[in-house]
Amino acid sequence: MTSVYDRLRAIGIELPPLPPPVGNYIHAVRTGNLLFLAGKGVGEHTGKVGCDVSLEQAYAFARSTGIALLSVIHHELGSLDRVSRIVKVLGLVNAVPDFADHPKVIDGCSDLFIEVFGESGRHARTAIGAGSTPDQIPLEIEVVVEFTHLHEINGNA
Repeated sequence: MTSVYDRLRAIGIELPPLPPPVGNYIHAVRTGNLLFLAGKGVGEHTGKVGCDVSLEQAYAFARSTGIALLSVIHHELGSLDRVSRIVKVLGLVNAVPDFADHPKVIDGCSDLFIEVFGESGRHARTAIGAGSTPDQIPLEIEVVVEFTHLHEINGNA
């Protein structure tokens, strides 16, 4: 069985270090076997999709945001191999009012999760427009993850 880390190496992805939260929140909250990730975005880029940022650029930013979210999951669970399913993705796109391709933007993150986790990466999703985002980043994405407890991995379920 191929590990998630083997797949990441195969597609040339190295997880970035986890930056400290900007504000009064934490990166994730665990309850039961669910991990709720705080929204993340690509902080070094700004602008509205459909004006300052093209659809292709926004897709790439969503993919980069997905990689940052993988870093959060790794940090919180100790291993991405503990992910049993990506449950839900919420994507907010900082777009001009007549922009209509929000799902195509958030596909950057969704496609990454399917590439990394296979069928377990398929998820329910909401992709909507936002009038603005923190620091005018092009998008923000939050995720809900189902994970396996360590004792279940070791066969002691």
